[in-house]
Amino acid sequence: MTADGPLTGSDWNARERHETETERLDRNWSNLLQELRVVQTGIQLLTGFLLTLPFQARFPELETYEQAVYLVTLGASVTATILLVAPVALHRILFRRRALRQLVDHANRFALAGFVLVGIAMSGVPLLIFDLVVGPTAGIIACAVAATLFVSVCLVLPVSLRRRLGPVNDRSDSTE
Repeated sequence: MTADGPLTGSDWNARERHETETERLDRNWSNLLQELRVVQTGIQLLTGFLLTLPFQARFPELETYEQAVYLVTLGASVTATILLVAPVALHRILFRRRALRQLVDHANRFALAGFVLVGIAMSGVPLLIFDLVVGPTAGIIACAVAATLFVSVCLVLPVSLRRRLGPVNDRSDSTE
């Protein structure tokens, strides 16, 4: 807080971190890449696993709704993989174009959309597996538990914390 009002995000970064706008964007990009490294490996492995299922002996025995669950789960997993890899392609294409702000903003959007799709895929897998191993009721319960856990930990908690912290006063800090 200054005499003129609350500090903007850029002002806070300059005062507390002693960093320029470019240094802040570099830090945001680095943080985003670290986060993507964590989730990319998992979703790529899940996608690879899902891609092998149609070649298993029991796959033709799946009911129509089980095939639909499989296809939705696979679609979410493949799309999440694309969105979580897209920032790397974006970086390569925008390399040396002085477009760091656009890179960080778009990569952040890709990551958020990818995380939502990871949640869908990670809810579909227990639905399919529990359904096949135990039965449809167990599948629905497993899916509900996974979806509830994902929504609680990955969406509700961060949004709740964000609201408690108050609004960001500077649009340029949307990626922090």
